[in-house]
Amino acid sequence: MEDGEVLHDSSDPLAEALSAFLGHGTTTSALARVLAHGSSKAAVSYEEIKQIIGDDVEETLLMADEWRLMLPVRTMKSSSWEDRLLIIKDGEAYEIPNIVRYMAREALRTGTWNPENAIGELFKQLGDPNRKQIPELVKSITEEAGSHKITANQIKMICLGLGLSNRVDSLIAELKAAGIISPSLSSLTEASKKGSPIYEVNPAVAVGLSE
Repeated sequence: MEDGEVLHDSSDPLAEALSAFLGHGTTTSALARVLAHGSSKAAVSYEEIKQIIGDDVEETLLMADEWRLMLPVRTMKSSSWEDRLLIIKDGEAYEIPNIVRYMAREALRTGTWNPENAIGELFKQLGDPNRKQIPELVKSITEEAGSHKITANQIKMICLGLGLSNRVDSLIAELKAAGIISPSLSSLTEASKKGSPIYEVNPAVAVGLSE
């Protein structure tokens, strides 16, 4: 492949799925091509993205970061989403959360954004003993979360209602690893008042479960 040549993927079904909440447009189409390329990878580089979509890199990465569809690998301190440093230049890399990769692969097949199926498939691959209940757990978390924020105590109560109270800590760890929730470090003062850690819920997961 020669320098400056733009890669094109068969990403129309994914673009259609994303347009349900991102709207139709060139940035949505560009993001669909990047996610289609990266759906089987943990991360993609700036150079790869540039090769795939050409000059629309900044707008694409800003949209991806806002919706937690891709996250900068570079961080200030922790791996929390809020700690990620979005730098758009050569040498940078951008992580695609596990759940997003599964949702992207599902959308490439179906043309719809279906977190429920993707969650079920991901937790099946993880071998979770309660995998059939996890989509319901995540749906309840997204419904309970205000402004995409939820406390550990709220998650605990949801787990209690689903008969999963003995697995709260391990499930929170799995949800973090899946890219469904992330510690909200900017909410430490509020967390102290509530006596419970606060987590951010991935908006790209929540939007598909709220319908």
